[in-house]
Amino acid sequence: MFTLSLCLFLCLGFVATAGDTKSCCSATKASATSKFASLTSEKSFRNAHLEPVPLAFEAEKGTWKSLKTSDGTDTKIFEVKSDKPTSKFVFMIHEWWGLNEYIQRGAERLQKELPDVTVIALDLYDGNIATDRENAAKFMGSVKQERAQVIIKSAIEYCGPKAMISTIGWCFGGGWSLQTTLLAGKQAAGCVMYYGMPETDIAKLKTLTADVLGIFAKQDQWINPGVVSTFEKNMKAAGKKLTVKMYDADHAFANPSNPKFDKVATEDAHINAVEFLKSHLK
Repeated sequence: MFTLSLCLFLCLGFVATAGDTKSCCSATKASATSKFASLTSEKSFRNAHLEPVPLAFEAEKGTWKSLKTSDGTDTKIFEVKSDKPTSKFVFMIHEWWGLNEYIQRGAERLQKELPDVTVIALDLYDGNIATDRENAAKFMGSVKQERAQVIIKSAIEYCGPKAMISTIGWCFGGGWSLQTTLLAGKQAAGCVMYYGMPETDIAKLKTLTADVLGIFAKQDQWINPGVVSTFEKNMKAAGKKLTVKMYDADHAFANPSNPKFDKVATEDAHINAVEFLKSHLK
Protein backbone atom coordinates (compact mmCIF):
# COMPACT_ATOMS: atom_id res chain seq x y z
CA MET A 1 0.00 0.00 0.00
CA PHE A 2 1.21 3.43 -0.86
CA THR A 3 2.20 5.74 1.96
CA LEU A 4 3.07 9.38 1.82
CA SER A 5 6.70 8.34 2.02
CA LEU A 6 6.58 7.21 -1.62
CA CYS A 7 7.60 3.88 -0.34
CA LEU A 8 9.92 2.29 -2.79
CA PHE A 9 12.60 4.62 -3.98
CA LEU A 10 13.23 7.71 -1.98
CA CYS A 11 16.74 8.76 -1.11
CA LEU A 12 18.62 6.43 1.21
CA GLY A 13 20.65 7.41 4.26
CA PHE A 14 23.62 9.73 4.18
CA VAL A 15 27.05 8.63 5.28
CA ALA A 16 28.53 11.83 6.67
CA THR A 17 28.82 12.02 10.42
CA ALA A 18 27.04 14.65 12.48
CA GLY A 19 30.35 16.32 13.19
CA ASP A 20 31.49 16.33 9.57
CA THR A 21 32.73 19.73 8.50
CA LYS A 22 30.79 19.22 5.26
CA SER A 23 27.52 19.47 7.07
CA CYS A 24 24.40 20.52 5.26
CA CYS A 25 24.56 23.98 6.75
CA SER A 26 28.29 24.66 6.43
CA ALA A 27 27.87 27.03 3.50
CA THR A 28 26.49 30.33 4.65
CA LYS A 29 25.66 31.97 1.33
CA ALA A 30 24.35 29.04 -0.67
CA SER A 31 20.61 28.51 -0.88
CA ALA A 32 19.05 25.64 1.03
CA THR A 33 18.35 23.74 -2.17
CA SER A 34 21.84 24.25 -3.61
CA LYS A 35 23.38 23.03 -0.36
CA PHE A 36 21.48 19.81 -0.72
CA ALA A 37 22.23 19.46 -4.43
CA SER A 38 25.95 19.83 -3.73
CA LEU A 39 25.91 16.41 -2.08
CA THR A 40 25.82 14.86 -5.53
CA SER A 41 29.54 15.61 -5.90
CA GLU A 42 30.28 13.10 -3.14
CA LYS A 43 30.76 9.50 -4.23
CA SER A 44 29.59 8.25 -0.85
CA PHE A 45 26.29 10.04 -1.28
CA ARG A 46 25.75 8.61 -4.75
CA ASN A 47 26.62 5.10 -3.64
CA ALA A 48 24.11 5.32 -0.80
CA HIS A 49 21.26 5.01 -3.31
CA LEU A 50 19.95 1.72 -4.61
CA GLU A 51 19.04 1.82 -8.27
CA PRO A 52 15.29 1.52 -8.82
CA VAL A 53 13.63 -1.63 -10.06
CA PRO A 54 11.53 -0.90 -13.18
CA LEU A 55 7.86 -0.47 -12.41
CA ALA A 56 5.09 -1.51 -14.80
CA PHE A 57 2.66 1.34 -14.24
CA GLU A 58 -0.38 2.37 -16.21
CA ALA A 59 -2.19 5.49 -15.09
CA GLU A 60 -5.82 5.12 -14.05
CA LYS A 61 -6.68 8.81 -13.68
CA GLY A 62 -3.49 10.77 -14.03
CA THR A 63 -2.66 12.57 -17.24
CA TRP A 64 0.27 14.56 -18.55
CA LYS A 65 -0.25 18.21 -19.27
CA SER A 66 2.08 20.81 -20.74
CA LEU A 67 2.22 24.24 -19.11
CA LYS A 68 3.60 27.46 -20.52
CA THR A 69 6.34 29.08 -18.48
CA SER A 70 7.58 32.64 -18.23
CA ASP A 71 11.01 31.71 -19.61
CA GLY A 72 9.52 30.28 -22.79
CA THR A 73 10.34 26.63 -22.09
CA ASP A 74 7.26 24.54 -21.39
CA THR A 75 7.05 22.20 -18.42
CA LYS A 76 5.00 19.06 -17.95
CA ILE A 77 3.00 18.03 -14.92
CA PHE A 78 1.38 14.73 -14.00
CA GLU A 79 -2.10 15.70 -12.86
CA VAL A 80 -4.60 13.53 -11.00
CA LYS A 81 -7.84 15.45 -10.93
CA SER A 82 -10.56 15.38 -8.33
CA ASP A 83 -13.78 13.90 -9.71
CA LYS A 84 -15.51 17.20 -9.00
CA PRO A 85 -14.29 20.75 -9.64
CA THR A 86 -12.08 21.83 -6.77
CA SER A 87 -9.96 24.71 -5.59
CA LYS A 88 -7.83 22.39 -3.45
CA PHE A 89 -4.48 21.19 -4.72
CA VAL A 90 -1.48 19.26 -3.48
CA PHE A 91 1.81 19.75 -5.29
CA MET A 92 4.02 16.67 -5.07
CA ILE A 93 7.75 17.16 -5.60
CA HIS A 94 9.84 14.17 -6.65
CA GLU A 95 13.15 13.11 -5.18
CA TRP A 96 16.49 11.92 -6.54
CA TRP A 97 15.29 9.84 -9.50
CA GLY A 98 12.88 12.34 -11.03
CA LEU A 99 9.20 12.15 -11.86
CA ASN A 100 9.21 8.44 -12.60
CA GLU A 101 6.47 5.79 -12.46
CA TYR A 102 6.74 5.52 -8.69
CA ILE A 103 5.94 9.20 -8.27
CA GLN A 104 3.09 8.95 -10.76
CA ARG A 105 1.62 5.99 -8.91
CA GLY A 106 2.07 7.81 -5.64
CA ALA A 107 0.18 10.84 -6.97
CA GLU A 108 -2.76 8.65 -7.99
CA ARG A 109 -2.90 6.92 -4.64
CA LEU A 110 -2.61 10.16 -2.70
CA GLN A 111 -5.51 11.57 -4.68
CA LYS A 112 -7.61 8.57 -3.67
CA GLU A 113 -6.92 9.42 -0.05
CA LEU A 114 -7.83 13.06 -0.64
CA PRO A 115 -10.79 12.67 -3.03
CA ASP A 116 -11.75 16.37 -3.09
CA VAL A 117 -8.20 17.41 -3.96
CA THR A 118 -6.33 17.51 -7.27
CA VAL A 119 -2.77 16.23 -6.98
CA ILE A 120 -0.14 17.66 -9.30
CA ALA A 121 3.32 16.10 -9.51
CA LEU A 122 5.85 18.70 -10.63
CA ASP A 123 8.89 17.90 -12.76
CA LEU A 124 11.95 19.85 -11.65
CA TYR A 125 14.16 17.70 -13.91
CA ASP A 126 12.49 18.89 -17.14
CA GLY A 127 11.67 15.40 -18.38
CA ASN A 128 14.86 13.70 -17.25
CA ILE A 129 14.40 10.46 -15.32
CA ALA A 130 17.35 8.61 -13.83
CA THR A 131 17.67 4.85 -13.65
CA ASP A 132 21.21 4.84 -12.26
CA ARG A 133 23.12 6.76 -9.61
CA GLU A 134 25.35 8.73 -11.92
CA ASN A 135 22.51 10.20 -13.94
CA ALA A 136 20.50 10.87 -10.80
CA ALA A 137 23.46 12.80 -9.40
CA LYS A 138 23.84 14.71 -12.66
CA PHE A 139 20.16 15.66 -12.85
CA MET A 140 19.85 16.64 -9.21
CA GLY A 141 23.10 18.59 -9.23
CA SER A 142 22.16 20.49 -12.38
CA VAL A 143 18.81 21.80 -11.14
CA LYS A 144 18.90 25.58 -11.40
CA GLN A 145 16.98 27.47 -8.76
CA GLU A 146 15.68 30.01 -11.25
CA ARG A 147 14.31 27.35 -13.59
CA ALA A 148 12.75 25.37 -10.71
CA GLN A 149 11.01 28.51 -9.50
CA VAL A 150 9.67 29.19 -13.00
CA ILE A 151 8.23 25.66 -13.13
CA ILE A 152 6.60 26.04 -9.72
CA LYS A 153 5.16 29.44 -10.54
CA SER A 154 3.66 28.13 -13.78
CA ALA A 155 1.85 25.42 -11.80
CA ILE A 156 0.57 27.97 -9.29
CA GLU A 157 -0.71 30.13 -12.12
CA TYR A 158 -2.34 27.08 -13.75
CA CYS A 159 -4.34 26.40 -10.57
CA GLY A 160 -5.70 29.94 -10.52
CA PRO A 161 -5.69 32.82 -8.03
CA LYS A 162 -8.34 31.23 -5.79
CA ALA A 163 -6.59 27.89 -5.41
CA MET A 164 -5.50 26.54 -2.02
CA ILE A 165 -2.15 24.82 -2.45
CA SER A 166 -0.46 22.37 -0.10
CA THR A 167 2.85 20.71 -0.86
CA ILE A 168 4.64 17.48 -0.08
CA GLY A 169 8.09 16.17 -0.95
CA TRP A 170 10.84 13.83 0.18
CA CYS A 171 14.59 14.32 0.53
CA PHE A 172 15.46 16.58 -2.47
CA GLY A 173 11.72 17.15 -2.86
CA GLY A 174 11.34 17.81 0.87
CA GLY A 175 13.42 20.95 0.61
CA TRP A 176 11.58 21.99 -2.53
CA SER A 177 8.25 21.37 -0.81
CA LEU A 178 9.10 24.16 1.61
CA GLN A 179 10.40 26.40 -1.18
CA THR A 180 7.18 25.81 -3.15
CA THR A 181 5.11 26.83 -0.15
CA LEU A 182 7.14 30.03 0.09
CA LEU A 183 6.51 30.76 -3.58
CA ALA A 184 2.77 30.09 -3.23
CA GLY A 185 2.44 33.08 -0.92
CA LYS A 186 -1.09 33.68 0.35
CA GLN A 187 -2.36 30.68 -1.61
CA ALA A 188 -0.29 28.29 0.49
CA ALA A 189 -2.37 26.01 2.69
CA GLY A 190 0.22 23.70 4.23
CA CYS A 191 3.60 22.08 3.72
CA VAL A 192 4.78 18.53 4.44
CA MET A 193 8.50 17.96 4.14
CA TYR A 194 10.08 14.56 4.72
CA TYR A 195 13.74 14.85 5.83
CA GLY A 196 14.39 17.70 3.40
CA MET A 197 16.74 20.65 3.68
CA PRO A 198 15.15 23.42 5.81
CA GLU A 199 15.26 27.06 4.82
CA THR A 200 17.68 28.92 7.13
CA ASP A 201 16.88 32.49 6.11
CA ILE A 202 14.57 33.86 8.80
CA ALA A 203 13.54 36.76 6.57
CA LYS A 204 12.26 34.26 4.01
CA LEU A 205 10.54 32.17 6.66
CA LYS A 206 8.69 35.27 7.82
CA THR A 207 6.92 35.33 4.46
CA LEU A 208 5.36 31.90 5.03
CA THR A 209 1.57 31.97 5.17
CA ALA A 210 1.05 28.28 5.93
CA ASP A 211 1.92 25.82 8.67
CA VAL A 212 4.67 23.26 8.16
CA LEU A 213 4.83 19.59 9.15
CA GLY A 214 8.43 18.41 9.24
CA ILE A 215 9.05 14.67 9.38
CA PHE A 216 12.60 13.84 10.44
CA ALA A 217 14.72 11.03 11.86
CA LYS A 218 16.85 11.05 15.01
CA GLN A 219 19.52 8.86 13.42
CA ASP A 220 19.75 10.94 10.24
CA GLN A 221 23.40 11.92 9.92
CA TRP A 222 22.83 14.79 7.52
CA ILE A 223 19.45 16.38 8.14
CA ASN A 224 20.26 15.59 11.73
CA PRO A 225 18.61 16.62 15.02
CA GLY A 226 20.87 19.66 15.22
CA VAL A 227 19.68 20.86 11.83
CA VAL A 228 16.08 20.25 12.87
CA SER A 229 16.59 22.12 16.14
CA THR A 230 17.94 25.12 14.25
CA PHE A 231 14.95 24.96 11.92
CA GLU A 232 12.62 24.99 14.94
CA LYS A 233 14.40 28.02 16.40
CA ASN A 234 14.31 29.86 13.08
CA MET A 235 10.62 29.17 12.59
CA LYS A 236 9.92 30.39 16.10
CA ALA A 237 11.93 33.54 15.44
CA ALA A 238 9.93 34.05 12.25
CA GLY A 239 6.67 33.63 14.17
CA LYS A 240 5.58 30.60 12.13
CA LYS A 241 4.08 27.29 13.13
CA LEU A 242 6.19 24.19 12.67
CA THR A 243 5.14 20.74 13.86
CA VAL A 244 8.03 18.30 14.03
CA LYS A 245 7.58 14.55 14.03
CA MET A 246 10.93 13.09 14.98
CA TYR A 247 11.21 9.33 14.66
CA ASP A 248 13.84 7.09 16.19
CA ALA A 249 14.91 6.00 12.74
CA ASP A 250 17.43 6.75 10.02
CA HIS A 251 17.29 9.04 7.02
CA ALA A 252 14.79 7.73 4.45
CA PHE A 253 13.30 5.43 7.06
CA ALA A 254 10.12 5.35 4.98
CA ASN A 255 11.84 3.64 2.05
CA PRO A 256 11.44 -0.18 2.02
CA SER A 257 14.50 -0.51 -0.24
CA ASN A 258 16.54 1.06 2.55
CA PRO A 259 18.10 -1.56 4.87
CA LYS A 260 17.01 0.69 7.74
CA PHE A 261 13.40 0.94 6.60
CA ASP A 262 11.11 1.37 9.62
CA LYS A 263 7.60 0.16 8.87
CA VAL A 264 6.07 1.37 12.13
CA ALA A 265 7.51 4.87 11.80
CA THR A 266 6.50 4.97 8.13
CA GLU A 267 2.88 4.14 8.87
CA ASP A 268 2.68 6.66 11.70
CA ALA A 269 4.26 9.38 9.57
CA HIS A 270 1.81 8.58 6.80
CA ILE A 271 -1.16 9.00 9.11
CA ASN A 272 0.18 12.31 10.39
CA ALA A 273 0.87 13.63 6.90
CA VAL A 274 -2.56 12.71 5.53
CA GLU A 275 -4.35 14.24 8.50
CA PHE A 276 -2.25 17.39 8.21
CA LEU A 277 -3.12 17.77 4.53
CA LYS A 278 -6.79 17.13 5.15
CA SER A 279 -7.01 19.62 8.00
CA HIS A 280 -5.21 22.35 6.09
CA LEU A 281 -7.24 21.99 2.93
CA LYS A 282 -10.66 22.39 4.52
